[in-house]
Amino acid sequence: MTYDAWFRDAETGNGRWELDEIVYRSPSGGLLEVAHDLPLLKARSAAGWMKLWDSRYKRTQWPFGSGVWGKKELVLPNIPDEHVVSLDEGGTNLFWAERFGREIGLPDLWVKQCGVSHTGSFKDLGMTVLVSQVNHMVRSGKRKILGVACASTGDTSAALAAYAAAAGLPAVVLLPRNKISAAQLIQPIANNALTLALDTDFDGCMRLVQQLTEDKKLYLANSMNSLRVEGQKTVGIEIAQQFDWEIPDWIFIPGGNLGNVSALYKGFEEIRELGIISRIPRIVCCQAEAANPLYRSYKTGWKEFHPITAQATQASAIRIGDPVSRPKAIKALQCHDGRVEQASEQELADASAQADRTGLFNCPHTGVALACLLKFIARGEVKRSERVVVVSTAHGLKFTESKAAYHLNGPLPGVVPSYPNPMVELSSDRQAVYDAVMRHMERTFG
Repeated sequence: MTYDAWFRDAETGNGRWELDEIVYRSPSGGLLEVAHDLPLLKARSAAGWMKLWDSRYKRTQWPFGSGVWGKKELVLPNIPDEHVVSLDEGGTNLFWAERFGREIGLPDLWVKQCGVSHTGSFKDLGMTVLVSQVNHMVRSGKRKILGVACASTGDTSAALAAYAAAAGLPAVVLLPRNKISAAQLIQPIANNALTLALDTDFDGCMRLVQQLTEDKKLYLANSMNSLRVEGQKTVGIEIAQQFDWEIPDWIFIPGGNLGNVSALYKGFEEIRELGIISRIPRIVCCQAEAANPLYRSYKTGWKEFHPITAQATQASAIRIGDPVSRPKAIKALQCHDGRVEQASEQELADASAQADRTGLFNCPHTGVALACLLKFIARGEVKRSERVVVVSTAHGLKFTESKAAYHLNGPLPGVVPSYPNPMVELSSDRQAVYDAVMRHMERTFG
């Protein structure tokens, strides 16, 4: 059976633009979304979709072993399989955080490890879809595109550079100078992207890349391009699949440019429409206090929204003061009674370190989500009996500077570490080493 998908106005649901068109906004200036032929998709039963997607999950049949392309009919059904650009994204561990959950009184706590991916972040999920569509347009001769471009706080640029390199497409990335980690910076450089470090913040880079792509010679790869959302929405579908198609009670997810929040809702809404699930979990968008425009709007009852100048934060990938995907995120949060919370630098650093002591290795953005979860537990809003998933958006290895500063006497502005584990430097003397070990065991066991 042949399925179809197209762009439409995300706010009104009106209009139709083919996916082969280079269009990012509706004539009224609103964001677009990808629509699917759900009546045709519903011709297959819910049981049929679950069986099909389970049969493909993490297998070797190209391209369906990918956690994204295993749901190709609901992602990007229009392109031939040979035009797909996949680096085996998705299929990441849904980790039962048993020890950490026990410590905080939440025995059914899970961490979706999206950072255990090719470039180390959940951005791979969306980028495989966008670059595949560009690859299709170029290889089929439908559009003359010189390359792909994005603004980034680090993870988007890494994903775009890798997928573009795999497709043989030139990539251009705009980064705020000295505002991303060394690991994030070297990724696009290593993948041969033109890497431009600019004297501005992410919001300034975002304005520039929109201007740079106006003539359509370069294809815009930020999440205001709704193709990205089609890949990112699969994280919610995959969480349901990993729970044998059951839905958790809560999902906590970090929010910066806010494409991930609307994507999460979109995935759940679509599989609910297909009859696979009957409800949508409560979703909490978690922001750093230093970059919290959505939280501020939420606290007004959504009556107003004001962009801000985001301040320095350990959670640099969500250091965004004017999120492009704000309209979609607010619409989804309002529709489903979603929540927004914030975390200070102290709270996110301590939450990340506390969880790390139980075997995790969290990025600071996951620390934001964990800190927000701790607030919900303290207020009694999340119950001990409920199943909770925290979406970890990137790998901790991309942010070792902040961890080193926390444990090795910083400085880490605004933070007095509650769980430091400083390195002990000793001479190579047997007795000195033995004494240090025994002191450590005494502290550990009392």
